[in-house]
Amino acid sequence: MAKNKYAYNNPDADESKTARAMAKSIKVSPKHCVEICSAIRGMDVAKAKAYLNDVIDMKKAVPFKRHNRDVGHRKGMKGWAAGRYPVKASKAILTVIENAEANAEYKGMDVENLKIEHISSHRGMVIRGARPRAFGRVTPFNTPTTHIQVVLVEA
Repeated sequence: MAKNKYAYNNPDADESKTARAMAKSIKVSPKHCVEICSAIRGMDVAKAKAYLNDVIDMKKAVPFKRHNRDVGHRKGMKGWAAGRYPVKASKAILTVIENAEANAEYKGMDVENLKIEHISSHRGMVIRGARPRAFGRVTPFNTPTTHIQVVLVEA
């Protein structure tokens, strides 16, 4: 079995107060995952889960700070205007956070006091595809994948 490495390396961290979870090669947009991870980094787990559920219900928008070309403005955002409602990516990240929370509960940590210490997303492999076109030509139709990593600490 391959050893999975995390982008987060803190040698001073107490392993008994740290819970981690990872999802690899999820079929969601890497750009959407980057923006969601930036929005919820450092939040309490309960607050982050409520925020992601609001994004899924399209009540709150995720501010798009990096990948924001031609992104429309959304009402109710503080400090930033451009935003979107990435529902599919929010569901995937919510699942990983819930897995990390379950890992923390298994370790005997206090689930009410968890905080997101590290969350990141990286581009995964690209699933190649093709669309047939006129006159015997082919256009690529690829599907990007994303790796998501979450590290929770007990506050």
